[in-house]
Amino acid sequence: MRYLVRGRVKPGREPDLLRAIEDETLGQGSVAAGEYLRNMQDARLCADQTARWVEVCYCPTPLQEERPYWEEYFDLVRVQDAHDRRKCRDQNGTEPWACNACDCTERLEEKLKETGTPFLKSLRSDQTATKHGGEGRPMADQPEGNGPSVTNARNRGKVQSLK
Repeated sequence: MRYLVRGRVKPGREPDLLRAIEDETLGQGSVAAGEYLRNMQDARLCADQTARWVEVCYCPTPLQEERPYWEEYFDLVRVQDAHDRRKCRDQNGTEPWACNACDCTERLEEKLKETGTPFLKSLRSDQTATKHGGEGRPMADQPEGNGPSVTNARNRGKVQSLK
């Protein structure tokens, strides 16, 4: 089955998440290890500061295997079916393991690509800005590259003192 996952990076976990992605250790030990990296490559950061991605999972409970790995870095806000379960060939038994090569969520994934900004790009940008004393980019919804910021989500509404 395929799921649309929405999650927010836990406060202070951004550097560790980026390191796990870049070191390709995200999901290490899971039967779905490579899926985590693909998910982060495809994830989008939306205006509500949730990262969103489509994930393949064969567990009887959505993200049963993956949840502990994701929850190390994310607060999972919502996990929902990405398409009608009755039409899922893996779920209805007509084709076991069909999700690997299925195009059932192609339209959703294309629409997602046009939403928000690339999550990984935002995460990298925020970490670079933090290393150089900045606080990430502004929160304004701007064209790709200047959109929502993972780090600034927590600073919204706070007045910064000038020294």
